[in-house]
Amino acid sequence: MGSTGGSGSIGAATNVRVVVIGDSGTGKSSLIVSVATDSFPERAPPLLTPTRLPPDFYPDRVPLTIIDTSSRPEDRNKLGAECKQADAIVLTYACDQPITLERLSSYWLPELRRLEVKVPVIVVGCKLDLRDDQQLSLEQVMTPIMHQFREIETCIECSALKQIQVAEVFYYAQKAVLHPTAPLFDQETQTLKPCCVRALKRIFILCDHDRDGALSDAELNDFQVKCFNAPLQPSEIVGVKKVVSEKLPEGVNEHGLTLTGFLFLHALFIEKGRLETTWTVLRKFGYNDEIKLRDDLLPTAQFKRVPDQSIELTSEAMDFLRGIFSMFDIDGDGALRPQELEDLFSTAPESPWEEGIYEDSMEKNALGAVTLNGFLSAWALMTLMDPVKSLAYLIYIGYPGDPVSVFHVTRRRRLDRKRLNSHRNVFQCFVFGPGKAGKSALLNALIGRPFVEKYTPTKGDHYATNVIDMSEGTKKILVMREILEDAVHKLLANKEFLSPCDVAVFVYDSSDEASWRKTAELLVEVATHAEKCGFEVPCVMVAAKDDLDAHPVSITDSARVSQDMGVESPITVSMKLGDISNLFRRIINVAQRPHLSIPETEAGKNHKQYRRLVNRSLMFVSVLRGCATCMGLFNLGSCTYLSFEVH
Repeated sequence: MGSTGGSGSIGAATNVRVVVIGDSGTGKSSLIVSVATDSFPERAPPLLTPTRLPPDFYPDRVPLTIIDTSSRPEDRNKLGAECKQADAIVLTYACDQPITLERLSSYWLPELRRLEVKVPVIVVGCKLDLRDDQQLSLEQVMTPIMHQFREIETCIECSALKQIQVAEVFYYAQKAVLHPTAPLFDQETQTLKPCCVRALKRIFILCDHDRDGALSDAELNDFQVKCFNAPLQPSEIVGVKKVVSEKLPEGVNEHGLTLTGFLFLHALFIEKGRLETTWTVLRKFGYNDEIKLRDDLLPTAQFKRVPDQSIELTSEAMDFLRGIFSMFDIDGDGALRPQELEDLFSTAPESPWEEGIYEDSMEKNALGAVTLNGFLSAWALMTLMDPVKSLAYLIYIGYPGDPVSVFHVTRRRRLDRKRLNSHRNVFQCFVFGPGKAGKSALLNALIGRPFVEKYTPTKGDHYATNVIDMSEGTKKILVMREILEDAVHKLLANKEFLSPCDVAVFVYDSSDEASWRKTAELLVEVATHAEKCGFEVPCVMVAAKDDLDAHPVSITDSARVSQDMGVESPITVSMKLGDISNLFRRIINVAQRPHLSIPETEAGKNHKQYRRLVNRSLMFVSVLRGCATCMGLFNLGSCTYLSFEVH
């Protein structure tokens, strides 16, 4: 199993730019002339113009441009600029000048780090023909340097005069760019890197058509044809399995090559310097140089939307997720333990929910396992926030359908208000309120977390999401985002801040007058912003901490504000007592009929009244014009009749 020549697919590379650097007199220019002309220059110029090797010079058929540099102090800035444009660096020293070898680690490699040049480095010992036989071997010399500077991809010695390993220098440089080692293999541990293992595991599963945990001879042959456009002979298949079984008995079983054997083969290819084989496989299955799916496999055109539209998973995608959940719920307890969740995402670069907003946003049981509702709502949140990432991870875990069938774009929220209803399946709720009002407790209640007496201020983004059973038997997903009090002013500076919001909730401590007053101010501030920007949202007020005695002012004022602004009276809840009065269902009901709960400020009412007066005036003028036109026609008709009578 493996390549039968050039890879045929090396990503998007159309040219490789190699910059040659090193001390003066180490043989840079002679090396370049020698590879380009197959001859040694008697007098190489001090600095060469860019040299281009044609596409057919190396098997990958990618042209290579070689840039010569000067090491003179006055040319230091130019050398730095060239290094920053390089795809790879060839760093030279002279085998007969030990000081040039010492300067690799004392000057040149630290200088590349200072310049933040993060490309493969090929260290080349030139003038091999002048090397003293008493000197240490290349391996002895370079091993400690390579341990210190991991950016060194390969070390090689050559002689431009004797034409020894000259072409190999730039072959390794090009290969380091087109088929890099670093993403695939850990040189220190001599093992495949986790991201490479995950990608190869996904490829193995895709090729294991009968799902028996092994690649049969037929499946191995199909794999070979797909990747290398050439079938394997029966004797070659026997040879592959023999190599694996001799080194790793568990790599082959009665059904064929196991995943362990498949991974072993790729580690063997890399150890033998055949990185192009593994890279060809990865690229045939859609991976880029970062071992992630290429952008062209993720059709982003379907994600185009205006600010008040959102993206949801289709029922087909949700059914797939339910099925994959059931497949990895090994113990059948209706929840995925951390190990089961890790297994589910073991064919993706990493778990998408281990950090950021997802980590604490979903429902888990008492043992920390993610429930089915938590799993589905976390996917809904990821789709809402980053649909490209959501699509990529669906593909990573084996979604078999057309990527276009995964999502649909919702109707504009502005149209929802005009048509007096919303048919979304996922509703996003912004939660406003002062500190210590109970915002975090509300989000925790959504995902079934117990009430915590100790107050801990929220830092950064905080989301919670869950599936809500509605009274008519349907299920909707509610996503709640906590808006920090200190962040409101800055967020409202963005005219489109409220565009993705389906419903806004304003939480206050019903026992604290100051908490109520601040919440009332926030309600007016948000409603005013919505009226000015055209992204009005229905609003719900929540009187939290109902287990405490309500402050009289918060009772009377909240009733007045509700009536004045045209929203429902506050819903009283107690997170401590677990009394939430079907709050989440009521929030979704408000979002589904948005026109009924959009608050109006005094300025908004005055503006609306003014528009009504203007519209009435225009209607009145229009009616007068119509009457005048009719009268004119009547008079014209009368005159004609009279004129006829006179005659």
